[in-house]
Amino acid sequence: MNRLRAALVTGLGTGYLPIAPGTWGSAASAGVYLALSGPFGVGPAGCSITMAAVVLAGALVCVALGPFAERHFGRKDPSQVTADEWAGQALALIGLPAATTSAGLLIIAGASFAAFRLFDILKPPPANGLQRLPAGWGILVDDLIAGAYANVAVQAVLRLAVPALGAVL
Repeated sequence: MNRLRAALVTGLGTGYLPIAPGTWGSAASAGVYLALSGPFGVGPAGCSITMAAVVLAGALVCVALGPFAERHFGRKDPSQVTADEWAGQALALIGLPAATTSAGLLIIAGASFAAFRLFDILKPPPANGLQRLPAGWGILVDDLIAGAYANVAVQAVLRLAVPALGAVL
């Protein structure tokens, strides 16, 4: 049972990858988005619904298994826990403009990934203070805030830039 719980909180093992496990968790979530958005994907609405499901799943895992994770890894908000990055990155990807080209899809996913990582690392208010919440909430909430900030920033940039980028997106 501990192996299953560890697999869930580590974002299916991405938390065990070397150097910046949070980045790996975010990349995995963005990879799901890319797979869903490709030419044989589920379309923009289906992609947003799936990303919302990833947010919900990651949030449930963090809240339910946060106390286990802190005991298992021996510290508050352990770096091995990446279910929060999965959730935050997925939130950053919800409702983005649909790409019409492969290059456009990579630009959209890349911009969202970069924005989420930036906000996750900088932890602008109120994210920085909310890490003090108990167990799973402290693990999760700062990443959801980073995801929301990233989504708003990328939405604004892409929607203003789409006319300028034209056929690229």
